[in-house]
Amino acid sequence: MKIAIKEDILKEEDRIGAENRREFLARGVAAFNLIGSPGSGKTSLIEAAYRELGGELAIGVIEGDLASDKDTVRLRNLGLPALQINTGRGCHLSPLMIKKALPEIDLAALDILIIENVGNLVCPVSFDLGETAKIGLISVAEGDDKPTKYPLLFREAEVVVLNKIDLVPHSDFDREAFYSGLRAINPAIGVIEISCRTGEGVEEWGSWLRERVSSPAGR
Repeated sequence: MKIAIKEDILKEEDRIGAENRREFLARGVAAFNLIGSPGSGKTSLIEAAYRELGGELAIGVIEGDLASDKDTVRLRNLGLPALQINTGRGCHLSPLMIKKALPEIDLAALDILIIENVGNLVCPVSFDLGETAKIGLISVAEGDDKPTKYPLLFREAEVVVLNKIDLVPHSDFDREAFYSGLRAINPAIGVIEISCRTGEGVEEWGSWLRERVSSPAGR
């Protein structure tokens, strides 16, 4: 009985995610589910996207956190339209949370919606929010073993952003080990190396988003 109930809940989540996807497609919005650990630089990556593409593409944000609106305030101060969702004890955003938030967002005015999920490499991966693509974000400071320790994210993500590459010379991060582990899990996945602090790789990040906006149907 418990298994059946769980399956019914997941089916309902998938149904709502599909509704969200249809809404994004109807509005011509490319929606990205940004998944990364706390401190990996999710908000900084969004800021980098805005600075790179803000004059060309309209970007909006949904911020997911257990508590606080600090990141939302930070993005609004930059000029980005950002909406806060606090999950309380919830370790991820759900399709229903996104559906309820959409009436508060002017999708018609956007080209890109970035959904910054709750900081977590596990739970958020299992839920389809209706996104065009999942983006996996990790930082050099987290270590080179994350693909092998958290394989589901790297199977599901369309691209991996490796942030804080300016720290490589000052750490024991092993690029060869990182790429070896990643390719063993998902040989086709794209990787963007970036430093939000120095600006290295930001142009490539912007180019990926620009290209993805031109084909928003998702996978």
